[in-house]
Amino acid sequence: MNFSIVKTREIEIGAIRVGGGNPLVVIAGPCVIESEKHALETAQSLKQVFLDAEIPFIYKSSYDKANRSSIESYRGPGLKEGLRILKKVKQELDLPLLSDVHKEEEVDPAAEVLDVLQIPAFLCRQTDLLVKAAQTGIPVNVKKGQFMAPWDMKNVVDKIKNSGNEKIMLTERGFMFGYNNMVVDMRSLVLLREHGYPVVFDCTHSLQLPGGQGTTSGGQRELVPHLTRGAVAVGVDMLFMEVHPDPDNAPSDGPNMLKLETLPALLAQIKELDRLRTG
Repeated sequence: MNFSIVKTREIEIGAIRVGGGNPLVVIAGPCVIESEKHALETAQSLKQVFLDAEIPFIYKSSYDKANRSSIESYRGPGLKEGLRILKKVKQELDLPLLSDVHKEEEVDPAAEVLDVLQIPAFLCRQTDLLVKAAQTGIPVNVKKGQFMAPWDMKNVVDKIKNSGNEKIMLTERGFMFGYNNMVVDMRSLVLLREHGYPVVFDCTHSLQLPGGQGTTSGGQRELVPHLTRGAVAVGVDMLFMEVHPDPDNAPSDGPNMLKLETLPALLAQIKELDRLRTG
């Protein structure tokens, strides 16, 4: 049994093949780098979980969370120290890496370490940033803005493609539904495929309640497995999920991050669902 869905372009991320009807790939890791020790330990734990599940895995963590609710919020170690830590994760654990870039001047140093450059949702229309990221030649994952329709992403795709890079991934992370609330229109996961590039579902930010706690964002972590299963059933090429050993004490996005110990059971479920898509 196969889903009748548009097959997307295949993209290579090291040894991993994304899109083109390949099995599901997962991007996972803590929201932000907390320390070298925390990054290495979490990445090692995640690597083992994904090896056991036999699901390809890309490690994610941000060196800087520039879009925070409050000026007091923890942002991360910054570009230089953050990339040093991520490089160590890559070298010691042999993992492909993804992180966010926020400004053009970050792109070149980030591209020396990362395997995927991610454009945050609020920056998805920033032409100079998109062009600069595209010109590195490495894969670019663009998060669809909370204010954009799936068909609006054609202009984003064109900016990257016309800059000489077709290693494009498009991420659905929800749409603003009133104040401090996000919803996911599952139709978007289908409509985004019509652009021809791999579609990613952001399982955790889709359940964020932006600014919902005043100086921090809230979230509905308990709903992550439900929306994740739904997205895989609709048919996506990749999942993006922020995962933490102790999200209740995480310095960023704790309320919507998945607890690491719950991940194996969820991966077993989504692998069974993905088999229906890939046959």
